[in-house]
Amino acid sequence: MTTVATPNSTLVAEVARRRTFAIISHPDAGKTTLTEKLLLYAGAIELAGAVRGRKSERAVVSDWMDIERERGISVTSAAVEFDIGEHHLTLLDTPGHKDFSEDTYRTLFAVDGVVMVIDAAKGIETQTRKLFEVCKLRRLPVLTFINKLDQPSRDPFDLLDEIERVLGIHAVPMNWPIGSGDRFRGVFDLENAIVHFYERKGRAQEAPVQVSSAHDPRLAALLGQEPWQHLIDETSLVSGAGTSFDHQAYLDFKHTPVFFGSALSNFGLEPFLKALTDLAPPPRARLSDQGMIPPESPHFSGFVFKIQANMNRRHRDRVAFLRVCSGVFEKDMVITNARQGAEIRASRPYRFFGGNRETIERAYPGDVVGLVNPGQFGIGDTLYHGFALKYPAIPRFPAEHFGIARLRDVRFKQFDDGIRQLEEEGLMQVLYPTVGRREPILGTVGPLQLEVLKARLENEYNVVCDVDSLPYKAARWVVGPSDKIAAISASTAGTRSASDREGRPMILFESEWALEYCERNNPGVQLLAVMP
Repeated sequence: MTTVATPNSTLVAEVARRRTFAIISHPDAGKTTLTEKLLLYAGAIELAGAVRGRKSERAVVSDWMDIERERGISVTSAAVEFDIGEHHLTLLDTPGHKDFSEDTYRTLFAVDGVVMVIDAAKGIETQTRKLFEVCKLRRLPVLTFINKLDQPSRDPFDLLDEIERVLGIHAVPMNWPIGSGDRFRGVFDLENAIVHFYERKGRAQEAPVQVSSAHDPRLAALLGQEPWQHLIDETSLVSGAGTSFDHQAYLDFKHTPVFFGSALSNFGLEPFLKALTDLAPPPRARLSDQGMIPPESPHFSGFVFKIQANMNRRHRDRVAFLRVCSGVFEKDMVITNARQGAEIRASRPYRFFGGNRETIERAYPGDVVGLVNPGQFGIGDTLYHGFALKYPAIPRFPAEHFGIARLRDVRFKQFDDGIRQLEEEGLMQVLYPTVGRREPILGTVGPLQLEVLKARLENEYNVVCDVDSLPYKAARWVVGPSDKIAAISASTAGTRSASDREGRPMILFESEWALEYCERNNPGVQLLAVMP
């Protein structure tokens, strides 16, 4: 069953002007720099690294946590909302490091499109490929920005071929680079026949020049004979290959429009930002247990894709990030959590600008709303008003790295609160040994997360603890008769019995061999990587 939308001109107009997207890349490809420069060009900040009106604060807007600023990496997704022209954009900045990829995967469930950043010298890298597969699974339209053209770069044809060969999507260049590295002169807009000139720092930026085509003889004087001839040869090959952009093919995940530029030197960003607002899709219908739910439905619905503790350190608050999917969300409306069946009054909804936030009166599909979370919400929860439904669960990834947390002082309450709240974020899986001291075992996707957990416990909860690595490689819930569950650890080497916070039995395995051996020799039980 699908809800039937009644005409609502305001809701339809607000949906049409919204763009909700994430930026993905391999670490150091320039994702965070591109994020900051897009905000700069949109007028959302006055200086790269400064929220408007706070010129003395030069930290990256989307990297708002202390540990992110200390280490210069993104370890959690951040939401930034801003207007550009008639469009309202919600940008979800994602961690690039593979150890925090689960947070990125969850965030990709909350967006309608993706910007993929590629280093012009390195091409497709491991983390880019993994994140692209999630985009492919969700059929998210992808805009590509090939970055760092002002540095030594690979041949643009080689880069386009790699996108098609490795990622399996047709790459359509929207502009073409004129040289690279110290010979980089700018880009040629293939559709509009406009040359955007690049100048080194300290020189005034030349105005774009409209020409009839790449063959226009005026370009010989502007670029020099050799670069002009090179541009003619390459653009002739591009046009001869029949690589014309098809907007519907982009929306259908068959084409990715490709732009060349340099985020650090602010080059090529204005055309890219225009393309983002013109080409990226507005919010679209989403599948639920009641069928496809169009954003213009008169009934509010959305889902929680992220929980974040301590966004306001003074109040020790926890915030649920809600993606609005349909209808209009309004302050003080009574919403229902589909998992619990409980009604909740949304009394203090927020919008985000990195670590900053402000109270809002209403929100529309595509918006990300912050709700104060005193333990009422969990990742994947569906919230609705007026029409009961449930969106699909957000997949969880099994832990592959484990450490035991040992308190070094007597702040037991702060320690327990920190462990519980960070677990609620989905940052880790917490297990408790069934034999010996009940010290929490922390399971994460990557080893760097264990370091971050220790640092956050100290910085945010004033807890000094050690997190000692353990030799385990996997943890599984065990479902079956209690006597058979009890016999597993006794009969299988390289295992350890544990339970989760709800007391459900689990087993830790030191190797894939131990896991496979256990599965083969215990047909009467189930070993589950993710609890349904």
